[in-house]
Amino acid sequence: MPIVGFNFNKIIAEKNNKIIGKVDIKNNLSIKSIEQEKIALEKSEEILKFNFEYVISYEPSIGKIAINGNVLYMAESKKIKEILNEWKKEKKLSKELAPKILNTILAKCNIKALTLSQEVSLPPHLKMPFVKSN
Repeated sequence: MPIVGFNFNKIIAEKNNKIIGKVDIKNNLSIKSIEQEKIALEKSEEILKFNFEYVISYEPSIGKIAINGNVLYMAESKKIKEILNEWKKEKKLSKELAPKILNTILAKCNIKALTLSQEVSLPPHLKMPFVKSN
């Protein structure tokens, strides 16, 4: 079933110190919780809300970008219950579902983080293409 929504809830971009020497950039994406919700379409539909946190750390103590939000995923009631049960037991997503949810988060957050890094003068967290002279 499809992803039907994506929301940013909190965005922080901060630069604490000057960049001197080598910068170590670490990314961390985690699903913090999964909640069941209802949305009103033609008929009331059940959805799952995957709450996430995406953090990019610039070490040593140079800065940080943190993005919190959620992904809304629609599925049949039976599938929703399976996903919730697996999450409650193991705090894991199935091999079929994880790429859909995580890739959606990464696609949106990487673009937002790239813009934010420029705004606060932090280096890009992604390797950017560049042109070399011959």
